[in-house]
Amino acid sequence: MRTFPVVGSPKEESAAWAASLENDGNAFAEVFDLHRDRVYHHALRMTANVHDAEDVVAAAFFELWRLRKSVRVVDGSVLPWLLVTTTNLSRNLTRGIRRYRALIASLPRAIEVRSSEDAALEKIEELRLAANLREAMSTLAPADAALIILTTFEHYSLAEVGAALGISDGASRTRLHRARTRLGVALESLEQVDGDFMTKGRNR
Repeated sequence: MRTFPVVGSPKEESAAWAASLENDGNAFAEVFDLHRDRVYHHALRMTANVHDAEDVVAAAFFELWRLRKSVRVVDGSVLPWLLVTTTNLSRNLTRGIRRYRALIASLPRAIEVRSSEDAALEKIEELRLAANLREAMSTLAPADAALIILTTFEHYSLAEVGAALGISDGASRTRLHRARTRLGVALESLEQVDGDFMTKGRNR
């Protein structure tokens, strides 16, 4: 049975991945150890829930193993493919948005608010904005959502993300521009909905 040192370089990852393609479970474990933290933090950012993030990580690596023969490797790494897959899996787990809206709409209003209430309202506003972003992202095609997330939050180049998605650099640029436009429209619509909820809450 082959064993590998802890993966710490692109060359070592390439060797471990090549062995994984030959059904070497130990080598796949090395790839898992290399990327699990990055994938987890990305899943947590997408789901805003520790348990959901853990489920997404498990599912993403399961898919990596199951589909290993067809995974696109970018610059010797499977991480871009993992992040795209994590994005798609996380989108299917997004929930609780209307609960946040209902909470915001039901909050009592007062002329003078204690500092502790200010902190609570600020936290709720952060949750609202994050929830709106996740809901707006869910309106995009999976590839478009991946383009925005991986270039904005993971700092991959368009060429790298395009390679992971199997589309050209030119197509990536066009899709990213259109996706940003659609995302902006979706966010504006959600903000309008929130504004309507707030108005109804104050008029009760």
